[in-house]
Order: sequence, then C-alpha cells, then structure tokens
Amino acid sequence: MLNDSDSIHQPDEGLREYLRSRENQNLYRYRLTLESPQAPRVTVSGREYLAFCSNDYLGLANHPELIAALCEGAAQYGVGAGASHLVSGHSRAHHLLEEALASFTRLPRALLFSTGYMANAGVVTALTSRGDAIFADKLNHASLNDAALLSHARLSRYPHLDLAVLERQLAASQARRKLVVSDAVFSMDGDIVPLPKLLELCERYDAWLLLDDAHGFGVLGDQGRGSLAHFNINSPRIIYMGTLGKAAGVFGAFVAAQEEIIEMLIQCARSYIYTTATPPFLSHTLLKSLELIASGAWRREKLTRLIKLLKQECHPLRWKLLPSDTPIQPLVMGENAKALQVSEALRQKNILVTAIRPPTVPEGTARLRISLSSSHDIEDIVQLGAALREIDHDAG
Repeated sequence: MLNDSDSIHQPDEGLREYLRSRENQNLYRYRLTLESPQAPRVTVSGREYLAFCSNDYLGLANHPELIAALCEGAAQYGVGAGASHLVSGHSRAHHLLEEALASFTRLPRALLFSTGYMANAGVVTALTSRGDAIFADKLNHASLNDAALLSHARLSRYPHLDLAVLERQLAASQARRKLVVSDAVFSMDGDIVPLPKLLELCERYDAWLLLDDAHGFGVLGDQGRGSLAHFNINSPRIIYMGTLGKAAGVFGAFVAAQEEIIEMLIQCARSYIYTTATPPFLSHTLLKSLELIASGAWRREKLTRLIKLLKQECHPLRWKLLPSDTPIQPLVMGENAKALQVSEALRQKNILVTAIRPPTVPEGTARLRISLSSSHDIEDIVQLGAALREIDHDAG
C-alpha cells in the first residue's frame, strides 16, 4: 500500500489549489461568530461592534414580544415538527400562519417553506420543465438562477432592469409556458423593480411572474405588506415569495398566489414535499411578528430618515453609493482588495460592514453592503459616515 509520500496525486490536491486561488484573488470568505443577539451592536470574540451587515430591517430579531411568543409557542407545540407537512408535520400553528400571510399579502392562499432558497426552487421546478421558458434579470438572487437550471426549462437572462430586451425575448419565445422571475428589491443593489411595467409585459405575452420580495416584505408598502402594496398591484399572474428571517425577524419563507398555484406546489414542489416542516413555535412567533410589522409604521418612517442621512454622510466620499431608497445601501469600490481593505479599516474602528465580492456581485463591482435597521440611531449613521470619510482621507 502506498503511503502519503509515495502517492503521486492526492484526491484533495485540486481542492487545495482552488482554495489558494480564491485567497489570491481576494475572494476567500470567512465567517463571523456572534456571541450576542442580532442587534445594531453585536459582540464578536469578546469585542463590541456597531454593525451594518444584518437584514433585520425592522429590528425585530431580538424583540421581547417575539421572544415571549416563541416561549409560548414552544410550550404549546413542542420543539420539533417531527415530520414533513404531508405526513404528520403540518401543525395548526403552520395553518394559522399561512392564513395570516395570505390575508396580509391580500392574495388568495399562502404556503410555508423552510427558506427562500427552497421556496424559489419549489416554485420554479414545480411549474416549469423542458419545453418551457424562464426569463430572468441578470442581478437576480442566486436561488432563482439555480432553480431555473434545476427545472431544465430554457433560461434567458436580460440585462438588469432592461425591460426592452425582456420584451424582445418574450415576443420571440414559442414556449408552451413562460415564467418571468425577478427580485422585487435587488439584494446587493437595493433598487426596486418597476413592477407595473414588468407585469404589463407578462400580461401582454401570457407569462407568469414570480416575484422574490425577500427584501421588500415588511419594509415596503402600506403596513409593510411588501412590493405589491408599494405599487398597489394585484394580479392572478403573480406568484409572490417572501422571507420571514429578514424584516420579520424570525425564520422561514412563504409563497402566496392563486389557489391552483398553491395546490400545484403542494403536489409537485420537491423542496416542500421532501423536507421536515419547520418547528411550529416559529410559526406561532411569526403571528406576533406580523402584528408588529403592520402596526410599526414608525419603524419604516425611521428607516426613511436614516437612509436620507446616510446618503448625506456618504456624499463627500470618492466611492459611489448606488441609488437606493431601501435599507440596502451599496458603496461600490470596484476592486476586491479595496473593499476588503475598507471593511477591515472599519473593523479596526469597531464597525462591521461586510465586503461583498464576485460571484455575489459582477466582476469589478466589489462593495460594502451597508444595511440599515430601524434599531439604528442617528448617532450610529453619523459615526459610520465619519469613519468612512476618515478612511477615505487617509487612503487619498
């Protein structure tokens, strides 16, 4: 038997080379380990930081009423669901939350999924296959792209928000079924899709529209009802996906749509059928979260003020703050090394802002993704702005 020194080629040699190449390109990823609840100030390795890298847009992830609701739900329903929804894991708590989500989004019916990734995979693969066509914005979330590949439908991608190109693609398609998929709020740019125009194209060319509102649900629209409410739009062509671990502060995702769509997902969405249901106490907690979202107009009003202030604070910087009116405020630096350098300089000042690099964003657009929460204060934004200006001055 050969020992390690005699082996000509080790099975993991290619993996090591790949990892080294990622390090050399400033693309290597590391995890932070939080020792505190999700909040504007977090503790990492015993050190407190002012954090701008969470999707907890409404500051609900550590809300005392949600903690109390979770404890109440655990006492009532136990800890684990124990089975998939279609076996014996579908709890009354799940059922009540699905009804509440349908009412909240003003759509006929809703279906719970474990994650937004699984929800998008479930919808796309249940509704499309070979012979069908999917049309996708180039800056869509990775879950939508992966779902399209899994479906085996023909995938056409159009330049970001270029609806003229999308129209030409739709007009040329002879597919039996057409599905347009798009983020509602783009996760790394923070801009909002022109939904009325997008829906008009879907109606003209007989296509469904899967709208991923992971970053709009709870933040946009009357009572935080999301992008549909923001544009005052409702249509039987829309399949609406929202997540429950961002603005809602807990965990999970859902799809809301027409009755037939939801029934199709129950019958055919593999990411729904073949997985254990989420713990029922989470659904019980989310009922309270929906109440806080609906009654929390002050949170969204505060976010608007903080976004305006951040733009003022970043105006003198050499780096470009992308145009966004959502809590996602991307500061583009271009080079991977520069984004990492500025992120580390902020960390030395006890401020956490994550550097986002390819393939999450296109080549040459590495950035800091500044994420705001209604739990931040004016002083927090001023502190971040002052730190960025100092780093910019020192680098110049």
